Amino acid sequence: MRRQGSLLALVTAVAGAVVIASTAPSALAATSAVVFTTCADAPTFGCGHLSVPLDPAHVVPGDVSLAIRRELSATGAASTAVVALAGGPGQAALPFAADDAQILAPALANDDLVVFDQRGTGYSGALKCSALSSLTSPVSDVIPQCAMQIGGTRGLYTTDDSVADIEAIRVALGYTKLILYGTSYGTKVALRYAAQYPNNVAGLILDSTVTPNGPDIFDQSTYAAVPGILAQLCSTHACPAIPDPTSDLQKVLTRLASSPVKATYIDGSGKKFKLPITADDIASVLLAGDEDPSLRADFPAAISSAAGGQYALLAVLVAHAVYGAVPNTTVDNPLFFNTECEELPFPWTRTDQPAQRAAEALAYAKSLPAGTFGPFSYLTAYQESSAGACAYWPFLSAAPETQITALPNVPTLIISGADDLRTPTSNALAVAAMIPDATVVVVPQTGHSVLTTEFGSCAKNAVDAFLGGTAIATTCAPRAMPAYLKTAAAAPASLAVLNPLSGIQGSAGRTARAFELTLAWTSRELSESLFETLIGSYNPAYGSGLGGLHGGFAKLATATTTLRSTIKFHHFSYIPGLTISGSISNGVGRLTIGGSRAAAGALVATKANDFSGKLGGVAVHFAISTAKLTALTASVTAFAASFAR
Repeated sequence: MRRQGSLLALVTAVAGAVVIASTAPSALAATSAVVFTTCADAPTFGCGHLSVPLDPAHVVPGDVSLAIRRELSATGAASTAVVALAGGPGQAALPFAADDAQILAPALANDDLVVFDQRGTGYSGALKCSALSSLTSPVSDVIPQCAMQIGGTRGLYTTDDSVADIEAIRVALGYTKLILYGTSYGTKVALRYAAQYPNNVAGLILDSTVTPNGPDIFDQSTYAAVPGILAQLCSTHACPAIPDPTSDLQKVLTRLASSPVKATYIDGSGKKFKLPITADDIASVLLAGDEDPSLRADFPAAISSAAGGQYALLAVLVAHAVYGAVPNTTVDNPLFFNTECEELPFPWTRTDQPAQRAAEALAYAKSLPAGTFGPFSYLTAYQESSAGACAYWPFLSAAPETQITALPNVPTLIISGADDLRTPTSNALAVAAMIPDATVVVVPQTGHSVLTTEFGSCAKNAVDAFLGGTAIATTCAPRAMPAYLKTAAAAPASLAVLNPLSGIQGSAGRTARAFELTLAWTSRELSESLFETLIGSYNPAYGSGLGGLHGGFAKLATATTTLRSTIKFHHFSYIPGLTISGSISNGVGRLTIGGSRAAAGALVATKANDFSGKLGGVAVHFAISTAKLTALTASVTAFAASFAR
């Protein structure tokens, strides 16, 4: 899966897109069997179509029209092309053509860039089935109905069919060799092409690698990577008061094995809901964190609180990542199930009845050794896989795809996000072991689809060096992360466990500390909501308000002319027994403190984040570091400015 645009560009709120100017004489030059016309929305690209056999073996009649975009090299007469492949299966590639041109810019000096929607996606005959739009019908009805709606050609949308299409494009466009650049599922397509047509491959660039025979049926490599990635998130004392997030996760999962927990979730208007949380939901949050670093950063604190019996923080993550997930409109779901069901080696006999196939798959998952799925159970692995759906798929392929046992030793760059669960680094290393001269670059603080989600430029520099034939730096230095994306601190269970704020004794000091922590958490959550809105993720706090963990709500408003940001608190409670009401604008304002455990009073800031007043009758004065209050000061203005543009 890929996100359009660079995450680094989004975080730094860069205005305007970088345009790669083509120095080719014309986007339409060069001789080929495809007629290209200038793309109306991208004049450096030529747009065309190539008709290929629906059945590469020529048994089933019919054709597929592949939608292609091509940007020519500076010479206009390249014999090699870079072919960019999207993820999924089911993600169209043409929407990413401009991004590909930026990422692969050094190649355009001598090589053409070719981007095409794989068969069954985008403008290459996207598969349709209305059955998948049903949210209430059982999978045993939906999946066979979808297969029937696709029809008798559904066995012809496998990875190897796309491999045959790539070869047809190479021949039709007259290229001697190809460099294949794939992201996620696109890496599997690239690797299987290399295995079948080794003499036609000049190089491979693999970002977030799926092995040539992958993905794992039950995502074993994903679950096995969970403890290591949680340890990475909390390394170098990054998780204060959270010594072992994996142990916390195991404790929560053991508790949930008997029944879901119904956690209290408070929305942006202060309304309370009972939110059921299951082990599957926690797995979904972790996977969503592959492409949303704010979820990654918040997870250790949330699971630590849940281990202690407080589920409010975890409920916030589940509400965002599971119940409020933004539908992925870039993936053709019929194609996804069509490809996975037809080609993957599920542990069943294809001629068995659907219910029997499902039982065989579940029994196989249960039979795997303890620890196969990290801290999760075989049941979660089964339920989160496509096995339960594909058991009801009426197969047209006689057997799964042929297993790849060898890959050509072609120039290969493999890029992996150190925090990627979807396609963990173990996948990258497994492929590198099959290609002796492959170079692996592991990028820290990064999840899935590295080249569009890294905060620095390490992966992009590696691509530039690979394409330019210079030495590749294989070690990436950690980056300084924004405060709202650093790993969150544990949430206090009560005021009583807090140390008083420096210089203020007793209940007033503990209340002042709780006040500081409440503002810090509020600012973090609001900053995250703005960030997630920028990257196309879901966080209701941006538009609808932020619910407190224990009651009340807060709302952020930013004036479009002055960019002055105001947060209004309504009996907002982050720590039990303390509430905040009032408003603060760019760190200045008046807030009232109440609650059954707090030293009640009022605090006024006449300059940013510098508070004076009385708490429990005790006069206090303290300043809160702006580093802790990112949303209450400058960063909210910076974010607002990026939206105003």
